[in-house]
Amino acid sequence: MNWRRLNGQRIELPIKEAVEKTLVEELGRGHRIKVCIGSDSQVRGAVVEFATVIVFLREKKGGFMFINNTKMVKKMGIRERMILEVSKSVEIAYMLCDLLDKHDVELEVHADINTDPHFQSNLALKEAMGYILGMGFVFKAKPDAFASSYCADKVV
Repeated sequence: MNWRRLNGQRIELPIKEAVEKTLVEELGRGHRIKVCIGSDSQVRGAVVEFATVIVFLREKKGGFMFINNTKMVKKMGIRERMILEVSKSVEIAYMLCDLLDKHDVELEVHADINTDPHFQSNLALKEAMGYILGMGFVFKAKPDAFASSYCADKVV
């Protein structure tokens, strides 16, 4: 996977090492950190573009994120696309959870799924919530899912 920062700077280390290095630096500066992971997607013709973000929030001192973009050529419905977004986030959360526990850092997994049944993405709400909660993670959906709805949305 190719990860980068918002300014375009590539992250050369494997993502787990880069996250640990970042946590050690931030915690060493006395910041209290929370990590939120989310994904979003856009359909452009026959291509579905995904963005997955790892957002590092410094309590009362802003934050920053690591970004991964991927593309897939596949026709899929809204439910399948929403669950694929969630699976990308869960995959990263699962990879990082022992590291975050080691450093006592809170983790949330955000889904770009609307809780209002009038929106199409709501079709996948129950499955996404069950998947994330079943993996033992804290689940957030719109309007509280800023990592997916705002951060990933801006870089997809």
